[in-house]
Amino acid sequence: MSIVLNAPPTPSASGLLLRPWHDSDAEALLAAYRDPVLLRWTLNPVTTPVEARAFLHRSRQGWAAGRRFSFAVLEATPEGERLAGQVLLKEVTPGRPYAEVGYWTAAAARGRGVAPRAVDAVSDWAFARFAATGLTRLELLHQVDNLASCRVAQKSGYVFQEVLPARPPFPRDGHRHVRQRA
Repeated sequence: MSIVLNAPPTPSASGLLLRPWHDSDAEALLAAYRDPVLLRWTLNPVTTPVEARAFLHRSRQGWAAGRRFSFAVLEATPEGERLAGQVLLKEVTPGRPYAEVGYWTAAAARGRGVAPRAVDAVSDWAFARFAATGLTRLELLHQVDNLASCRVAQKSGYVFQEVLPARPPFPRDGHRHVRQRA
């Protein structure tokens, strides 16, 4: 896939490059998932090379099917690019007015506005790319006790809509935030 998105730098963070995952990202992916905070909020952790290969394979399949678009979020460092997180657009279906956005941020990238800028970039791309197929609303879901995700949603233009009751596989109630196409 040749889709590449950019998010500009801020006073506290370098610019971001968002692109489909590459097989060469496996080691960085595994390193990111060694973070206990990320593991706490993740339903499907990536903790072995086999799981990393499966993650990357599913990412390619999602792009090929045109329904699930997983972006590796990279930031520039003096040593080169470093994995800062992931943003995922999922459940894209022609004729359906909504899809879901998910994300995670690597430990070293937290607290510097990386997640909101990356979510914003993918949200803008989604509305531009899928407007003709009827996409008018994006949803961002998180558990009620994930306050950092609540802040990311708000900073990315997602308005709180409702509390969702816990249901498997989610052990706690959740929040639904919504961003409408401008």
